Amino acid sequence: MIERVALKNIKEKLFKGKAIVLLGPRQVGKTTLLQEIWKHQKNILWINADNIEDREIFNQPSATRLKALMGNYKIVIIDEAQRINDIGVKLKLITDELKHIQLIATGSSSFELANQINEPLTGRKFEYQLYPISFTELVNNSNLLEELKMLNHRLIYGSYPDVINNAGNEKEILQQLVSSYLYKDILEWNRIKKSDKIIKLLQAIAFQVGNQVSYNELAQTVGLNNETIESYINLLEQTFVIFRLNSFSRNLRNELKKSHKIYFYDNGVRNALIANYNPVSLRNDVGALWENYLISERIKYCEYNKIYSNKYFWRTHSGQEIDYIEEREGKLFAYEFKWNKKKKVKVPAAFEKAYNNSSFEVINPDNYEIFINE
Repeated sequence: MIERVALKNIKEKLFKGKAIVLLGPRQVGKTTLLQEIWKHQKNILWINADNIEDREIFNQPSATRLKALMGNYKIVIIDEAQRINDIGVKLKLITDELKHIQLIATGSSSFELANQINEPLTGRKFEYQLYPISFTELVNNSNLLEELKMLNHRLIYGSYPDVINNAGNEKEILQQLVSSYLYKDILEWNRIKKSDKIIKLLQAIAFQVGNQVSYNELAQTVGLNNETIESYINLLEQTFVIFRLNSFSRNLRNELKKSHKIYFYDNGVRNALIANYNPVSLRNDVGALWENYLISERIKYCEYNKIYSNKYFWRTHSGQEIDYIEEREGKLFAYEFKWNKKKKVKVPAAFEKAYNNSSFEVINPDNYEIFINE
């Protein structure tokens, strides 16, 4: 088993008087991670909310009933908790009334779990995000040299646990992932009947990785209206399939102010959607693969290391651009991603003039490990 950074973070928060909430996409290893806690603790009640019988425990919850069901346990784990109606209120009840219990809840869709728990559990929870396996976790599992050798493979197949642990079957696993698991919560909870539209939308987004996204163009491609497109994108974000970067704008008139780029949390998912597993040497989209990989890995790194920042891209109407910007501690950190190590890049003149207190760095295959594994 590849040890996850989140496991250490969660262990440090056990029995601190708050619920622990672990969010992340399906098949990313949430259950496996909690089973590591299960192995080393006693008196644990495991509730799998994917099972109807387990969900029925919460049909008519009261403090008395919950004490009868859970009072003898030290830890209560509710897996896939988003399947339980009004889960936030019920988690609050357990946290308030059974103070000796460490409550842990997982969810594969923030639009059900997070939206329902934020208000009821305000001040009562530690929340963590679990992603596909990170560069740091892979380095810790083997060593830096071995992981550097795997770069081209990661750009194509990504780093879902099953993909990494089943070498030779990557294509089959990814196809199963994108054909069912990733959309389960969207299709069930939002009663979306046009699942083919979701696939078509994701395919259109996959071809536009690294470029500004127009909802109007996506709507025409998919055959839906703009409002529905934006709604679907929100849902896909809340189920951890994709994420958006907004454009950074503060000083210049010709900066793009309301533009978006969309990326995938995993390169393998992106490539599976367009059924392209060709090696890096045969691809014309290696720049997009490189950009998606670096930004998704950087997000993992920042999350696991508690580096809090606002994240953007920057572009002007005249075409000057920067791939990625972090705003933290009152300063801008700008990064340009280049797959070609020999290509010389300078900070755009307009950006340097407007934000002269910022830093600028080019990330290429010779130095990328510093960016995602400092």
